Amino acid sequence: MNHFLDLWPLASGELRSILDNAKSRKAARKGLPKGTVDKDAPLSGRTLAMIFEKNSTRTRVSFDMAIRQLGGTSLVLNSGDTQLGRGETVEDTAKVLSRYVDAIMIRANRHADVEALAQFASVPVINGLTEKSHPCQILADLQTLEEAGLTLKGSRIAWVGDGNNVAASFIHAAPKFGFSLSVASPAGYDPDPKDVERARAEQGRIDLFRDPKQAVAGADVIVADTFVSMGDKDADKRLGDLAPFKVSGDLMRAANGGAKFLHCLPAHRGEEVDADVIDGPQSLVFDEAENRLHAQKAILEWCLRG
Repeated sequence: MNHFLDLWPLASGELRSILDNAKSRKAARKGLPKGTVDKDAPLSGRTLAMIFEKNSTRTRVSFDMAIRQLGGTSLVLNSGDTQLGRGETVEDTAKVLSRYVDAIMIRANRHADVEALAQFASVPVINGLTEKSHPCQILADLQTLEEAGLTLKGSRIAWVGDGNNVAASFIHAAPKFGFSLSVASPAGYDPDPKDVERARAEQGRIDLFRDPKQAVAGADVIVADTFVSMGDKDADKRLGDLAPFKVSGDLMRAANGGAKFLHCLPAHRGEEVDADVIDGPQSLVFDEAENRLHAQKAILEWCLRG
C-alpha cells in the first residue's frame, strides 16, 4: 500500500520520480484550461475522499483539481459533518471509507490519527497536514526551487521562525535531496530533536541557530511561515517571541545574492515577513502555491499506480 504520510519512509529515488512526474505533468498542460483532463487520464474512475479537520484553501482546491485533472473525482468530508467528528473511531472510519473510495487525503489535528487511518484503511492515505509534518507542501516547494534554476544537491536552505510542521518536513527532505538546512528559532520553538537526529544520521546537514542572520549567511533560499497557526491559543506570546525572526529586506540581503523567498501561505505581512519581501522579485510564493496542484497530482498517481 503506497501511503504518503511522511518523507522518511520513501527512498530518494522514489521522491525524485514523484518530483519529476509533477514537473512533466505541469509542462504537458501548458495552455490548457484548468478543467481539462490530462490526455492519459491515469486515474479515470478513481475517487478521492478529502477529510478536513482544519480549514484549508490551497490543500482543498489543489487536491480537488488534482484528482479531476487526472480523470477522477473527489468528495469533501468536513469532520463536523461526519461521524468521525462525533466519536466514531478512526479504525471504523478507515474501514468504511475504504469500501467507498480509492484513496483518502486527510488534513488532521493529530498525526497519530493519520497513522491510525493508514493502519486500518485498505486504500492509500495521504497526509495533507498534521501538527508533525506537511510533506505535500515540501515537494511543491522543491519543485518550485528547481524550476527557478536551483540545483537542490549542495544548496543551502534557511528556515527562519517557529520550528513547526513545515520545518520538520524540510528536515526530512534534506538528506533525501542533498541540500543543507539551517534553522533559526528562539528558545522554546526548536524543531523536534528526533527529526534533527534522524536527518543527521542519514547524512543530512542540519544546523541550528538563535540568530537569523547567522542562519541565512550563505543561504540560497529563505523560508518563513506564519507565527500563529490554527489552534494556537497564545498568539500574543508567540508574536512577541518570534518578532526578531521576521524576514525583512535586510535579512534577505544577508543571504546569497539573488536568494529566493518561500512561504506556504497564508501570510501576514508585517509579522513573519515584510511586504517588500513577499511581494518582491525574489519571492516565489505564488509559483509555490500553484505547484501544490502539480505535486499533488504526482503524489496521487504514485499512491494509486505505483
